[in-house]
Amino acid sequence: MSDWERLFWLLGLSPLLWLQGRHVRRVTPRLPEPSGPRQGTAGQGPLLRLLIAGDSAAAGVGAPSQEQALCGQLVARLGHRHRLAWRLLAAHGLDTPGLIAALDNLPPQRYDLVILSIGTNDVTSLRPPDEWVHQQQQLAALIDARFAPRLLIHCALPPMHQFTALPQPLRWMMGRWAMEMNRRLTASLPAEQSQRRMHQPFAATDSASEELASDGFHPGPSAYAMWAESLSVFISAALQETATTE
Repeated sequence: MSDWERLFWLLGLSPLLWLQGRHVRRVTPRLPEPSGPRQGTAGQGPLLRLLIAGDSAAAGVGAPSQEQALCGQLVARLGHRHRLAWRLLAAHGLDTPGLIAALDNLPPQRYDLVILSIGTNDVTSLRPPDEWVHQQQQLAALIDARFAPRLLIHCALPPMHQFTALPQPLRWMMGRWAMEMNRRLTASLPAEQSQRRMHQPFAATDSASEELASDGFHPGPSAYAMWAESLSVFISAALQETATTE
């Protein structure tokens, strides 16, 4: 969706979109962040220092426990090959400026791998895609300066056009907005900058709505399992590739 198309639809549909947005915020249940540890050690093998940071999806909202959320399921999979020292920094409602501030408050330390899941709240606040991509560059620069990771992975925005909590045409609009953010972020990543990559866990599925939590907005445990499995394979391949170029 081009900037002109986005402006056209916003102007044409703004009264309806505003009413639908208010309705969604009023009737959608606010699921809690799951209980469980936010840092720890696990697994066996070469040391891998891992930071997962982001919004409510990174925090595991929609799963009954951290063990069944993204972080827990990813740590379990990576622990088959690595001794992990991991940390989760994520919160409900966090957008990109909020994440930048949260990471800036962490003391500098070394992480081998940083995984970001951020952007859904930027979409719902109608942040322009180019502004959002610029903020991702700022986020990456901050992470590089404070944590110097071997690999930084941006998790793509989810398929919001399949979020059953959103009525039409709000669902269509949010979906197109998210897809445009994904497209522009992917295009902004230089191919030769192999330490910074984009991962799209749900790009190949058209049934994401079947894997949603009860709020129709967040992943459920099965979606987190799909995400963690896809991400673990992606990480293993990327780490092997970066190791051969170092």
